[in-house]
Amino acid sequence: MPTEHPTGRDTQDEDAIFLERTFAEHQAPLTRYAAKLLGDPDRARDMVQDTFVKLLAQPRAAVEGHLAEWLYTVCRHRALDVLRKEGRMKRFEDGEAERVTAHEPRPGHAVEAAEIQAALLQLIGQLPPNQQEVVRLKFQNGFSYKEISRITALSVSNVGFIIHTAVARLRTEFAAQRP
Repeated sequence: MPTEHPTGRDTQDEDAIFLERTFAEHQAPLTRYAAKLLGDPDRARDMVQDTFVKLLAQPRAAVEGHLAEWLYTVCRHRALDVLRKEGRMKRFEDGEAERVTAHEPRPGHAVEAAEIQAALLQLIGQLPPNQQEVVRLKFQNGFSYKEISRITALSVSNVGFIIHTAVARLRTEFAAQRP
């Protein structure tokens, strides 16, 4: 029997709306993240599906306020479990370009911006795996150092150091590429 909410709306309806919004907002970036961890877009989609199934089992109050962190942490743990089970920890392919893209086209980008982005992605792909992961979580997914710390189980200061080191290396290598 549905529970009546003080606003007069059914809590099941609100939960359904919450889940739909969560899926719409987080499915594409979470799939990109999982694809980088697993090196396989098809398995990444399965991993993201597993993550959302686990979300269904959670009371909404248990994840509110840190939903994105929760999703990325669950997805990461599941992906690392699968990789461990397979006996390999191949998280990123060197030089691999972004293969999983969002469904929405990104109009209005100048050719020069696209070239710069491609060059930066290539350089990020050449970073060590731990640097790649935290750089992607920070700059592609917008997580804070504290959130990255919780997702990766690294200390906040270690996250900061890894990002600083990676950005310094990217800046140097990018400058060396430009005439």
